[in-house]
Amino acid sequence: MPLAPTGELVTRAAAARTAVAAFNVITLEHIEAVVAGAESAGSPVVLQVSENAVKFRYGRLLPLARAAVAAAERAAVPVALHLDHVQSDDLLRQAPDAGFSSVMYDAARLPYTDNLAATRAAADWAHARGLWIEAELGEIGGKDGRPPLDAHAPGARTDPSRARDFVTGTGVDALAVAIGSAHAMTTRTAVLDHALLTRLSAALAVPLVLHGSSGVPDGSLVAAVGGGITKVNVGTALNLAMTGAVRAFLAAHPEAVDSRKYLGVGREAMAREVGRIIGVLSSGTP
Repeated sequence: MPLAPTGELVTRAAAARTAVAAFNVITLEHIEAVVAGAESAGSPVVLQVSENAVKFRYGRLLPLARAAVAAAERAAVPVALHLDHVQSDDLLRQAPDAGFSSVMYDAARLPYTDNLAATRAAADWAHARGLWIEAELGEIGGKDGRPPLDAHAPGARTDPSRARDFVTGTGVDALAVAIGSAHAMTTRTAVLDHALLTRLSAALAVPLVLHGSSGVPDGSLVAAVGGGITKVNVGTALNLAMTGAVRAFLAAHPEAVDSRKYLGVGREAMAREVGRIIGVLSSGTP
């Protein structure tokens, strides 16, 4: 089926008081696993390509993007394509022609006023080309001229009043909020601040996004969706599933040299994890 717009998937999820799962992909096996897992769950999904993934692919966006588009167009469920954590304006400008309907523009490393100005310019450019745009704050927890605190550093929290001003000043369509999760967690030990999420949900009229969701226990994810999160980003959980399956296969088959054998089991493990996470988000049952 045709590519689905990310904004539509998130809007539908918000109306149903659930969340759409968004998975970061690095290889063709990631793409195929996400689509297969979403099809098994019978749910829409977002394929995300990060700026770091583009750097890994020799700085070329189109090979991975075209593979994602081809997989999405053959999927039995709606699939959207999202360009994630973009800091490069040059990469941002490649998004529309590469099949992306949305982008997460990441100026969170900048002081608040610079983040606001850069994100406003990115949002204006994106909206003029029909792109849905997500952003996040960088100066979360940083005040009185102190350096910006990464939005997912330990202790970082999004201030509701500043978030409201940021959304109004930038015109973004969604905001990633810092409530206790962190990127690249390999243990599911993140403790979310659900009281803060309640305040953020009341203060903001745009969809809220949770980054670093691989480190969040199922029950807390369910509570976060109930508290207003409508897009859940997952990356490391897939890499853990793939790497674990590949390691186990090679340990059991030290003579193996055909990469299809171990990549195949890695792809299957990722697909199962995709289906499991979508089930958690859609069923409300940890």
